[in-house]
Amino acid sequence: MSGPQTGKVAIVTGGTANLGKLFAEALAADGANLVVHYNSPSRREEAAQAVGELEALGVEAISHQGDLTQVAAITELVDATIERFGHWDILVNTSGLIIRKPLVETSEEDYDRSFAINAKTPYFFMREAYNKMADNGRIINMVTTQVAVTAATYSAYAGSKVPVEHFTKAFSKEIGPRGVTVNCIAPGPQKTSFFYNAETPETIAWLSGMTISGDLGDPVDVVPVMRFLAAPETRWVTAQTVYVNGGMISPIN
Repeated sequence: MSGPQTGKVAIVTGGTANLGKLFAEALAADGANLVVHYNSPSRREEAAQAVGELEALGVEAISHQGDLTQVAAITELVDATIERFGHWDILVNTSGLIIRKPLVETSEEDYDRSFAINAKTPYFFMREAYNKMADNGRIINMVTTQVAVTAATYSAYAGSKVPVEHFTKAFSKEIGPRGVTVNCIAPGPQKTSFFYNAETPETIAWLSGMTISGDLGDPVDVVPVMRFLAAPETRWVTAQTVYVNGGMISPIN
């Protein structure tokens, strides 16, 4: 097949569900070959189905399971990608964890898990990219609108996403001479299981009311932004955070 990403190879973490699955499908529709990562072995069948759906779009795709809070697993995933396809061009980091508790109720384990998944994983993926990603590659890290607003009970989640913005900006300067861009997408509340599993009907209504439309975002609303940042033409867009949140710009109390 032909498309703007034909011949490129993309890794999408958390690529079997929610935003990750939509991102993988969009990249495949644009011609990229895919490596779909999934964390839990219980998602093996889901991953196999996702691979089949991607291959039906006319590209090559494989799945890879691993706990990306372990640096060795990140290295293994990247090396498996290059071994299979010969190169690696695009990384979309969608893996994440929401822990919603008052700070005083947050355990050491909650804190460590939040930072391991939300901050450590993208950090060490970027370290792998420094020497292993092809020139003119694209790195897209998912953060959250709450890096720019303040919300009670989100300290562990938002706090573990904030560093990713700084990692992104610093790393864009380090890898930029090779033509690799590094950016963040900061979605607002989305109609996904990732969001619903952390919220109550009351908080969902509250957060919906913060947007211009009075509704949650749909995951498909984020896909065009990912495609834009991954496109070969967007070489001049780097070290940025793009908010996709329906105008959710007011402070949240």
